[in-house]
Amino acid sequence: MVKKLVPSLCPYCGVGCGYYFEVDEGRVTGLEYMAEHPVTRGALCPKGNSVLEVIYHPDRLRYPLKKAKSGWQRITWDQALTTVASKIEKFRDMYGANSISFLASARCSNEENYVMQKLARLIGTNNIDHCARI
Repeated sequence: MVKKLVPSLCPYCGVGCGYYFEVDEGRVTGLEYMAEHPVTRGALCPKGNSVLEVIYHPDRLRYPLKKAKSGWQRITWDQALTTVASKIEKFRDMYGANSISFLASARCSNEENYVMQKLARLIGTNNIDHCARI
């Protein structure tokens, strides 16, 4: 068995700590520290070290869901994006752009949060905040 190492970034904060996923036949089987990473130098915090517990957890969402009378129903990504876009447009048209706000995430990179800010500006609102106040 040949172990394939796939470089990745920790999803738990904006620092961008690096590690390698050990992958066997398309499935993540382990984690290896990235000693050459300029930030972590091979170390991870407890959150980063727990990433393997999340990957295949049975409660992890893997596709969009829509609430229906009978419970949650699986929908396609196109349906989900179309629904969200049309609702944002509907509320912007009904109540004005400042009725909409965005909350960025500390789990995203600076670049991803920048894109969220650009989306808010495109919609026409300055109402954007960030959850990293800890």
